[in-house]
Order: sequence, then structure tokens, then C-alpha cells
Amino acid sequence: MSKLRLGPAGIALNVSADDTYLKDAAELEELGYSTLWLPGGQIDRLDRIAAIVRATTSVPVASGIIPVDVYGAAAVRQLYAGLQAGAPGRFLVGVGGPQVPRPLGPLNDYLDELDRGEPPVPAARRILAALGPRKLELARDRAAGALPLLVTPAYTEQARRILGSEATLVISQMLVFDTNATRAREAARVPVGFLSGIGGYRANFARMGFTESDIASLSNRLLDDLVIWGSAGSITARVREHLDAGADQVALTVLSQDGPPRVIEVARELAGRFPG
Repeated sequence: MSKLRLGPAGIALNVSADDTYLKDAAELEELGYSTLWLPGGQIDRLDRIAAIVRATTSVPVASGIIPVDVYGAAAVRQLYAGLQAGAPGRFLVGVGGPQVPRPLGPLNDYLDELDRGEPPVPAARRILAALGPRKLELARDRAAGALPLLVTPAYTEQARRILGSEATLVISQMLVFDTNATRAREAARVPVGFLSGIGGYRANFARMGFTESDIASLSNRLLDDLVIWGSAGSITARVREHLDAGADQVALTVLSQDGPPRVIEVARELAGRFPG
């Protein structure tokens, strides 16, 4: 399977009730971001993805991710078919398995439904949320590649070895555009704390060398290694570390503790800083 042609920097949108995010999507495309990602927590309905495609002209739009225990394969196939008809090659279907003790079985079944349904969603147009070795292997064998979240550049290097040279590796990277360590870590603490309570993430933190104490206390070491914070230069440097370690793209998710800055404001500051 040939590797997806993705540029170095994607960015995640935040859905807004007033549809401002659609104007933001158009500007993010003009700013040169390679892919627009819609995080799973923002997908309250699948037509959000179609709306972003309609609001832009040529940039790929990806779901990051569609949870397989929330949206059935038939609905995803229908969405993909409709977008292929009107905007071919622009929708990258990101899916993720359920948070259950043995997620590979349900995920394989779901991928079977995407393969065999009419119309199908081809493996070359889907990417899997993956952390552990077995999910990375599944992403290599049954999709275009993998989308890990909350990982270090050292993990990126290991994931690339498992995936091989032909699979696509997109790192989903949270960031806080703030040079104040206290504020930045507090902003990071909320999502990292939530995800540390999910078995797959907790296990992967341990695989990456974080101690039980690091995980339980959300230590500064854990937060600083998993979430970029600081100046535009600091953020750019970490992105380059992931790219140098084997990532094809780093998809940026902007965090903030008190609301601002908005995604679009941070995106303007970072635009043009990543390799072409």
C-alpha cells in the first residue's frame, strides 16, 4: 500500500456553535496547513466533516478519530461515498477501536464492514488510532497507517520501525502556546489526566518509561514530554523531532486553560515554520 502524501503539519479544529470554525478552516487552508483534523470529541455528528470539506477547496480533511462504538460502519461508508463523489480524495477516514479490554476483535470486525460494504472505504483511505504494538501492526496491515496520541519522539521512532517505511505515521500532538510553565501545565493536566484513566493510554505511558508515580501524579516530566508548551520556537522544535524520528505529519491540537488563544490565532503564529 502506497504511503499517503501528507505535508508535515496538520491542525485540529474546534467546533463552534456559530460555525466560526468553518471560516477558520478556510483560513487554515490558506495558511498552508497540510491536513485539517476533526477530533473525535468534536464529532457530535458526521456531517461536521462534510461541512469542513465544503468550506475549503483542496486540503485533506481527516477524522481524528471516529469511534467505532458510536458511529456504525454503514454511516461512515455513506459519508465517504458522498464526499468521494463531490470532492474525491479529500476525506481521510480516521477510526479508533472501543476502549474495552480486547479491542482488536471489534475493530477488525468494523474494518471488515468497511471493506465489504457497498460502497467500501478502501484501506488506503483510512488511518487507525494506535498506540501498542499490535494496534500499530493492524494499522500497517489494514489501513494506510497510524495516528498515535500523547507520545514522545522516542515512541515515534519505535512506531516507525513497527509500521515500516510504506505506512503513514501521523502524530497527534497537543500543545499549549504559553511560556508560563504553571499555566501551560495546568492546561495540559486536564486532557492528560482524563486519558491517563483509560487503560490503553496508561499502558503506553508505562511502555514509554513513565513510572506509576509519574502517571498517578501527572508529574511535570510526564506533562512536559507529552504536551508541547512554550514559544513558537519551542513548539516548532518538538514538531521537527517527531518528523526526524519518522513521522510523516504532526497534527497539532491547541489547548488552553481559560479559552483564548483560539486555534486560528495560534495557527497564524506557527504558519510557515514547518518544513515543506
